[in-house]
Amino acid sequence: MASDSFETPISDEEKANIASNFITHAPPGEFNEVLNDVRVLLQNDSILKGASAESFASYNMEQFLPVKLDDSDDLVIVSKHGQIEDDRFIDPFQGRSFKLDHLRKEVTDIRDHDMDSQAEPYRKAVQEAIRGYIKSYYPHGVFSVFGNSDSDITIVICIEDHHYQAKNYWNGRWKSEWIVTIPSGGNFATVKGSIKVQVHYYEDGNVQLVTSKEHEDQVDVTTERGTADKLVKLIGSAEAAYQTSISENYNNMSDTAFKALRRQLPITRSKLDWNQILSYKIGKELKNA
Repeated sequence: MASDSFETPISDEEKANIASNFITHAPPGEFNEVLNDVRVLLQNDSILKGASAESFASYNMEQFLPVKLDDSDDLVIVSKHGQIEDDRFIDPFQGRSFKLDHLRKEVTDIRDHDMDSQAEPYRKAVQEAIRGYIKSYYPHGVFSVFGNSDSDITIVICIEDHHYQAKNYWNGRWKSEWIVTIPSGGNFATVKGSIKVQVHYYEDGNVQLVTSKEHEDQVDVTTERGTADKLVKLIGSAEAAYQTSISENYNNMSDTAFKALRRQLPITRSKLDWNQILSYKIGKELKNA
């Protein structure tokens, strides 16, 4: 009788929730692999379909998925800040909106979109200022700048850079989000930033580095261009400081720290060779980001 208590079947709803959790936590560059593995585990595409639509959209927005519109040189970041319907997003570069198939990552139904007239002068100034910063510091960087207004103006900067090295058994992504609130008639704008780095290494084990940093500050409000330049300088300083701290943590991790981390991972017969990870230049890739 006791053993029967462990044989209670899991409901389809619970299976869908578990599947959704796996999908939304897929490491950078490994979404399709996780999805295929979940499909094999479920053996039921109807359950997967029930869990998939919201999970795919949530994953793409959380990961700052970059997409290309056919006639634009700029990639656009898929983010909740640019979402106007469930599957429709803003292209702030061209003042358009588009529909996104979250599974195939295909863009369709491109339309003109009316940008927020009050926020647009600041948004455009920040967009041009941040463009130079991205070119200088992010080898594969993508960014989008969104703007809206109520009584205040809100500018949101989304930055994404990833590097997928499947042949060397690691993938990584840097993403940062900066929300700037410019009060009506105020002299200072508040800045709230969030930086997240995620790296997955899986050759001789299964190790993920997931680290994040929150930042709060303010900048003087002058002209649109002057405010944008000060904002980009602040962002550059904060991101450089965080990058340096990550590099120092790699170099300063002790054997004790490795052991503490190791106990949280699946048991293997060999100790994870962290020097090998560094030889694949994960730290360098992050530093060059």
